[in-house]
Amino acid sequence: MLPALTLLLVYLILGIPAALVGIPWTLASRNIRFVYGWTMWIMHAGLRAAGIGIEVVWRVPPQPGKRYIFLSNHVSNLDPPVLLPLLPGRTSVFVKRSLTKLPVLGYGMKLGDFIPVDRDGRVESAKESVTLAARVLASDVHITSFVEGTRSQNGRLLPFKKGPFYLAMETGAPVVPVSIWGTETMMKKGSMRIYPGTAHVTFHAPLDPKEYATREDLMVAVRSAVESGLPEWMWVDPAT
Repeated sequence: MLPALTLLLVYLILGIPAALVGIPWTLASRNIRFVYGWTMWIMHAGLRAAGIGIEVVWRVPPQPGKRYIFLSNHVSNLDPPVLLPLLPGRTSVFVKRSLTKLPVLGYGMKLGDFIPVDRDGRVESAKESVTLAARVLASDVHITSFVEGTRSQNGRLLPFKKGPFYLAMETGAPVVPVSIWGTETMMKKGSMRIYPGTAHVTFHAPLDPKEYATREDLMVAVRSAVESGLPEWMWVDPAT
């Protein structure tokens, strides 16, 4: 449990001052970039202290000033702190609405324009989230989604949610498929134990939604790209 305790300790020691200083600063300046950068640094520092290394590959370097929709698979609770600090500039994230109600963390998510998502299956809820995401994207902020909608229990890819693809087709923003693996063995679903290791992250070439006739065609292309950056055993979940 030492790596997990180390990670928690780093986040507490660095996170509490960041919240006490950063939140008032953001409210006074109406600019979240300072505290966002601080938060990303804390995330990365905690991983390093816990013995987690990161290997990153960009198939095509991101263009400065361009805003993207990053769509990643999801195999561990370590995925967000691994992925988000790697992104250029600031990103918003699709998150479960219940997380935005947590003390301090939830407030920080609201300040960061994170996009709450309801899992009630209603079309109206999905449209509301997509509309909000389009507004955030237009404000010069990336959008990031763990496109399966939940963590995979066994590391294998699950079916993709449709919301991010509605967003891509509606806005025309380039989509960057992302493959993450290695974290599934470092922190398994349902466990707080962390094992040191290396997370592997591949950012694939951006896909232009305008080149795809339908949302489903874009979804197939994204899934193919994500699979190409994963070990073969993770490609297909026999249970789906």
